[in-house]
Amino acid sequence: MRRQVKRACAATVATAAAVALAAGMTSPASAKTERPSTAPRTQLTSKHRITLITGDRVLVDSKGRVVGLERAKGREHIPVQIRKEAGHTLVVPADAVRLVAAGKVDQRLFDITELGTSATRKSQARGLKVIVGYQGAATAAKAGVRDAGTLRRTLTSLNADAVQTPQKRTPELWDAVTDGGRAASGIAHVWLDGTRRASLDKSVPQIGAPKAWAKGYTGKGVKIAVLDTGVDATHPDLKTQVIASKNFSAAADATDHFGHGTHVASIAAGTGAKSNGKYKGVAPDAKILNGKVLDDEGGGDDSGILAGMEWAAEQGADVVNLSLGGQDTPGIDPLEAEVNKLSEQKGILFAIAAGNSGPESVGSPGSAEDALTVGAVDGKDKLADFSSTGPTVDGALKPDVTAPGVDITAAAAKGSVIDQEVGENPPGYLTLSGTSMATPHVAGAAAILKQEHPDWKFSELKGALTGSAKGGKYTPFQQGSGRIAVDKAITQSVIADPVSVGFGVQQWPHTDDKPVTRQLTYRNLGTKDVTLSLAVTATNPKGQAAPAGFFTLGATKVTVPAGGKASVGVTVNTKLGGTLDGAYSAYVTASGGGQSVRTAAAVQREVESYDVRIKHIGRDGKPTGDYNTVLFGYSGLAEGRGYQVSVDASGTTTMRVPKGKYLLDAWIAKDFVTFEGGVDWLVQPSLNVTKDTSVTIDARRTKAADITVPDAGAKQQLAVIDYYYDAAGIGLGLGLQSFADVRMAPLGGEVPGLQQTWSGQWTKGAGAEYDAATTAKVRKITGDKVRHFKASEFATVKNNLGSGAPGKTGALTPIGELPGDVVIAGPVEQTLPGTRTMYVSTVDKIKWSFDFEQYKGHDADGLPIPEAYYTLGPAQLFKAGQKYTKTFNTAVFGPHLSTDFGLFRYGNSIYGFVPLFTDGAGHAGSSDFTSVKTTLYRNGTEIGSNDDPLFGNKDFTVPAGQADYKLTTSVRRAAGVAGASTRVDASFTFRSKKPAADDVATLAASTARFKAVTGLDNKVEAGRTVTVPVAVEGAAKGRNLKSLTVYVSYDSGRTWKKVSVTGGKIKVKNPAKGASVSFRANITDKKDNKSSVTIYDAYYGK
Repeated sequence: MRRQVKRACAATVATAAAVALAAGMTSPASAKTERPSTAPRTQLTSKHRITLITGDRVLVDSKGRVVGLERAKGREHIPVQIRKEAGHTLVVPADAVRLVAAGKVDQRLFDITELGTSATRKSQARGLKVIVGYQGAATAAKAGVRDAGTLRRTLTSLNADAVQTPQKRTPELWDAVTDGGRAASGIAHVWLDGTRRASLDKSVPQIGAPKAWAKGYTGKGVKIAVLDTGVDATHPDLKTQVIASKNFSAAADATDHFGHGTHVASIAAGTGAKSNGKYKGVAPDAKILNGKVLDDEGGGDDSGILAGMEWAAEQGADVVNLSLGGQDTPGIDPLEAEVNKLSEQKGILFAIAAGNSGPESVGSPGSAEDALTVGAVDGKDKLADFSSTGPTVDGALKPDVTAPGVDITAAAAKGSVIDQEVGENPPGYLTLSGTSMATPHVAGAAAILKQEHPDWKFSELKGALTGSAKGGKYTPFQQGSGRIAVDKAITQSVIADPVSVGFGVQQWPHTDDKPVTRQLTYRNLGTKDVTLSLAVTATNPKGQAAPAGFFTLGATKVTVPAGGKASVGVTVNTKLGGTLDGAYSAYVTASGGGQSVRTAAAVQREVESYDVRIKHIGRDGKPTGDYNTVLFGYSGLAEGRGYQVSVDASGTTTMRVPKGKYLLDAWIAKDFVTFEGGVDWLVQPSLNVTKDTSVTIDARRTKAADITVPDAGAKQQLAVIDYYYDAAGIGLGLGLQSFADVRMAPLGGEVPGLQQTWSGQWTKGAGAEYDAATTAKVRKITGDKVRHFKASEFATVKNNLGSGAPGKTGALTPIGELPGDVVIAGPVEQTLPGTRTMYVSTVDKIKWSFDFEQYKGHDADGLPIPEAYYTLGPAQLFKAGQKYTKTFNTAVFGPHLSTDFGLFRYGNSIYGFVPLFTDGAGHAGSSDFTSVKTTLYRNGTEIGSNDDPLFGNKDFTVPAGQADYKLTTSVRRAAGVAGASTRVDASFTFRSKKPAADDVATLAASTARFKAVTGLDNKVEAGRTVTVPVAVEGAAKGRNLKSLTVYVSYDSGRTWKKVSVTGGKIKVKNPAKGASVSFRANITDKKDNKSSVTIYDAYYGK
């Protein structure tokens, strides 16, 4: 008999990268055609901040890399771990690590990639949205949570609150939900209120609906809740179908302006009126409850979806259609919990899309146990390439069934986003593909069954639909029971319970495996006894027939009495699998009485695995439970697997892991609440698990690094140590206040391909700092690194920092790029205008760049609030002993075009990507605006307008053919942000047609850069006549320039005077004291494309 061991909570870990390497910000899924990777993607702002639930802020640069940390007040002493897994970068303060590992706090609250997506940033723009689940009444806990933010919704069925907390008050929220490194009393879970996205003439007959109609089953009297992007109730196919509507999204109303919900609703219950019945839905007499939970761009918050689910239950929904989803995570998230709870308590059947991401990617909430999860097939029952398959993250058997989801024609919401992008054919209808389209086929089929059997609840409906499904050549993990067949389901009186049989994991080795039996019960809901003939077919992990006897049945016949039950044992004997381990599956088919019941079964035959016993010892030599240890698998059967080692007060834990090589990373802290005494960090890059293994992690072996700069008066502000191991493709980093706070030690033997980096930031007075880093190839992790930097190893960079308006403060952030690594530092605030001298190290081939920000004030924690942003651009190599000068945030601010910046076309989308307020030194950037209007014309007719200041955030959809276009934009900013360039207008005319597939066409656009010399206050000596160089950029640059005409204005653009351009220069009389000068340039390239740029109040006289 094997002893019981703790099994690691496994989450897939993709190839990781060194700390702070480019994370590659994930774009949200969209019905829009996404641009290829060749499309420009650089952020116009130098960096953005992501506020964690702890109140700490993470600085992320234009490449998605973590480049700085700003600690909330009182949290400066708490270490921060930076790691990358499954393609996501996580920044986890040490006091949150164990709460995340225990499943109390949602890991997504520290997932910089997730929090940095445009969809999440938009959703969280006014504050962090979380869902807090409670234990019991939790009166005090609720009061604390609600005091820390705004109560958005009370989710009664989950005993939870949806709360939005302003970024400046997130430390209060963290204090309310935690207590000394543990969850506060009464707090069950804290989840990110994340975002989800919207994931028939032939397809309806394919599932047998007309045969059900012929028997009078059309869904009459049944309510289907469509929780989606809304429904266009004016469409002829739906105008009699919608009986109630409510908006839970951020959109203005419950109407479908995106186009997804209307399509879904008409598949489920459209009347087909506009097409004379050709595009009739599956249950045309069912009624629709329109719950708009996704906004007009197809996204929505978890809490809105949860509220919609509760509303649907209150409205008496029999079936709920959820053609939406997001990435599944280990454990039960709030949407999964709600699906299970409402299914059990209210009897509602939830038909939920599996997702459109292919193998092993079933999304949430389709991963919920009680959901009827739907994959997609085409018209010939071939599994769609995009259809998400199982198992789930938790190893469960999903999807449950499939349904038609390829090239499905259904109602179009007139004028909606998808309507404009896809186009109607025939009029009034769209053809789309996805599990979103498959799911309402199942919802409609369930409505038909519900009409036939009004007393049936979700379990009976789910059992009949899965049991009667038509089998295909695929495994249960791909298709569940098969493609639904409603014509068979309506004749079904016998259903299986459970609808699928799971045997879990059978532990390796399998030579002594004992057969395991589960009971499969058949329920006869009819009035006559039914005798069933039973058979089982099984497949191995390769999709081939499993060995004879692997799955067996306890009987080949069983009689199920009318209104009664009969059970049969299903036995799995994993000893028979030979050397092939993995997921085995089977179908149990029960036939008789004119019906057939299919039931899927599955077992995980554990791959070769061993126990790893890990013992933790503190600095005092005693066992300690104050640790955080992770195993990252990178070779053999371990590849791609990650395990959080469970915490045991004894200090010793035994984990069960597959054979292979792992990187072991462990922290031991004297106090995981205050972190007094620092952190002990031990790393074993190559732990080769080929047998039962023991590892001792002993903090007494750790040592601190000794790294200094050549100025004893400089005060250290930040110390970061990170490592990267080539063989694993994994790296982690830890940021603290000083190198004395972290002690390191190696575990295991020497390895090749290990790189370790030490970087720090020291400040000297109010206007100077040292930024230093060193990296080395090491054979083992080095704890006692010694590096005393010499003055001769630094370059001096004097940075002149302008001020957009009086009374401002600002900061520079240095970013160091080493071969294979990026080092981070923090911005140090100072008064503007001013200078900042940066002494930057020059060893180890390091390159440096700088980002500048101007602040408009501070939040409640004293953290600065940015209002203008500029970046130096590509990192450069500074030479030791040399002096350099840079200038930021001075006039003339105006548009800048380059290979990265311009106007672009991809497919039928035109968009601008232009930094309209690039500073006088050519540093791209942006600032807060008061108004924006961007408009596109085609052949003189307006296509549309938006509020995108050419950030590339919004596209114009245009016809494919060649045409003349004019794009105009006008952006204003307040004088309180910048007195110079208070308004920039630009217009560009060009010809364009749809480029070749996957090509991004650069459109003809030009601009002029006015290179006046001003003071750091953006002012010049009044009345002097000066020469101002004018540089043309873009399509008309160099020999492509046909004409350039320049005008100046001394009354903020009310009147203009033409000036001569000679040799690329103009002569300008400086404005009078307190007055400004404005510039306008009209540019024509040699292909007669015309551009114009106007810069109002470019600078002032003094």
